Amino acid sequence: MAVSRETSAEIRLGLRDTWLVALGLVPLGLAFGLLMTQSGFAWWWTPIFSTVIYAGSMEFLAIDMVLTGVGPVSSAITGFMVNFRHLFYGLTYPRSAIRRGLPSAYATYALTDEVYAITSTLRDRPSGPRLLTISIVCQIAWVVSGIVGALAGAVIPAGVEGFDFALTALFAVLAFEAFQASRDLSAPLIAGSLALAAAVVLPGQVIIVALVSYFFVLLLRFWASRVDDTLTWRLP
Repeated sequence: MAVSRETSAEIRLGLRDTWLVALGLVPLGLAFGLLMTQSGFAWWWTPIFSTVIYAGSMEFLAIDMVLTGVGPVSSAITGFMVNFRHLFYGLTYPRSAIRRGLPSAYATYALTDEVYAITSTLRDRPSGPRLLTISIVCQIAWVVSGIVGALAGAVIPAGVEGFDFALTALFAVLAFEAFQASRDLSAPLIAGSLALAAAVVLPGQVIIVALVSYFFVLLLRFWASRVDDTLTWRLP
């Protein structure tokens, strides 16, 4: 089926929007693939993880969870707590611009931090082909680089450390880019304060307590516009 000129133009816009972030995903995907084979998995498990789970932070956690035999209930709770932010992504992601059916289902499945970060910085309302291009390019970059990393990891001597820090580095960059777009100091200040409070009150459960606390703060800000306006502190 021939692609119209308008659709081709939107696809090119999607490629323009995504290529830089996709390049940033490559070292992270390489690190994930290397970590998979260094942990004892066969290389072909990497594309399975990256397709079935397709959530960068959860994929890294899943390696340890599988190796240590974490049960399905604990895995489900951990997965929800790590990725509950996607609930808020769905509230503002312009999925209505995508054709219903398989395209819309894929866009929901492929809504990652990187895809949302790219979309949230677009000034105009993106079209369906443009949104799908962003999602597809990000996933291709992640899956392919993971396979390459896994194949390389099969020949690299065991014991090389530091690959898992790539995810932290990428999230730091994405957080900075998101702040540059919103200029709202309240989000990082509230998150940091909750993390410090959790470290003092429950030092053994810092991540879970901080995430749950910030989850309720986001709910409050979403449901109470007056509270959201009061907390918002945007830089000029």
